[in-house]
Amino acid sequence: MIALDGVTKAYRTTSGEHVVLDRIDAVFPERVSVGILGRNGAGKSTLLRILGAAELPDEGTITRQGRVSWPIGFAGGFHGSLTGEENCRFVARIYDADLDEVVESTRAFADIGTYFSMPVRTYSSGMRARLAFGLSMAIDFDTYLVDEVTAVGDSKFQAKCRQAFAERQERSSVIIVSHQLKTIRDYCQRYAVLRRGQLHFFDDIAEAERAYEANP
Repeated sequence: MIALDGVTKAYRTTSGEHVVLDRIDAVFPERVSVGILGRNGAGKSTLLRILGAAELPDEGTITRQGRVSWPIGFAGGFHGSLTGEENCRFVARIYDADLDEVVESTRAFADIGTYFSMPVRTYSSGMRARLAFGLSMAIDFDTYLVDEVTAVGDSKFQAKCRQAFAERQERSSVIIVSHQLKTIRDYCQRYAVLRRGQLHFFDDIAEAERAYEANP
């Protein structure tokens, strides 16, 4: 479970302060997959980073119960000089997970061949995303945060992603941010729209779609 109380986040721009999250109150319950729709620049990735404690809000508080993943689509936490395997071992130590199990699970899932033993700086963006996704699936979390990563890779890899989500949805929460309705419809049971700094929740996908397609 993750709860937000009065969470606000703003950035300074050349035209003044831009508020992306404006005093948001929200609760993401256990074992419920929530999809958050938003236009480009609406603040979806910022919200996800704040949910995962990768970024702090300017105001407000966040309560987390259970272990929360990093944003799966975010591969910026990898050390470019380390190999894929070395990055996996480093992260496994942080989360007190079995090092060999994490490495072998990630190796099989990411399916990037010999690149797994090469420095991450040599990877394409797609390979980094596959590594990040595979590593996330190799460690048990109570809440998984996902940033558009299911669009990575070929149809075979995407099918593998869908299966992994289906397995984890039985015992964990999943929070997905996207601007694609199909992604939200396929993976989620509850829906939200991030618009003008506000987060609006819906139990019906049709209502969420109408709110999302309304004038920004």
